[in-house]
Amino acid sequence: MENKPIIICVGRQLGSGGHDIGRMLALDFSAKYYDRELLNLAAKESGLSEHFFEQHDEHKSFLRSFLHLPNAMVSNNFARQGFSQDSFFQFQSDAIRKAATEGSCVFVGRCADYVLRDFKNMISIFITASMDFRVSQIMAKQHFAKPQEARRFIEHGESKRAAYYNYYTGKRWGDASGYNLCIDSSVLGLMETEKLIADFIRKRLGQ
Repeated sequence: MENKPIIICVGRQLGSGGHDIGRMLALDFSAKYYDRELLNLAAKESGLSEHFFEQHDEHKSFLRSFLHLPNAMVSNNFARQGFSQDSFFQFQSDAIRKAATEGSCVFVGRCADYVLRDFKNMISIFITASMDFRVSQIMAKQHFAKPQEARRFIEHGESKRAAYYNYYTGKRWGDASGYNLCIDSSVLGLMETEKLIADFIRKRLGQ
């Protein structure tokens, strides 16, 4: 199995440590790590500014909200240039598929599990955690003074993330039936959770 690329797609709740676990998995499997790096790849593939992709990353219908224009104006302006709101998702999907053909990869979010659903050796993981754990993580990283602020940040962010995923995949974000493995990182902590996931991947792929 050494010469066969391994594709790991990580979905995650906000504050669950999905980014950190994804990076550890990339190191464990000598794979390239793609999170916000995908925005740069999508920009290169499309010839558009990375700023377009950064402003509303993983947000459904982000083009209209980015430009603060009515639907008709957005549709007319970008239709003339051959773009639609969904074109931006397609650019990103093309970048994901291209990266996946070039070797082992870890993708965090951005519907990569759906985009790469037909790829061999693709493993989809969803990382959850208790709300208390996630609040403490977000408070530390975002420097919120009160737990209520961190909770609102989580709820608002996850609402947009779920809408984006559900809209483009036709599936339900976080539904256990849509992933190979769902795991609660607050039970064992990030490092031990990564070890468990890595062991699962090796057994799943017969390594």
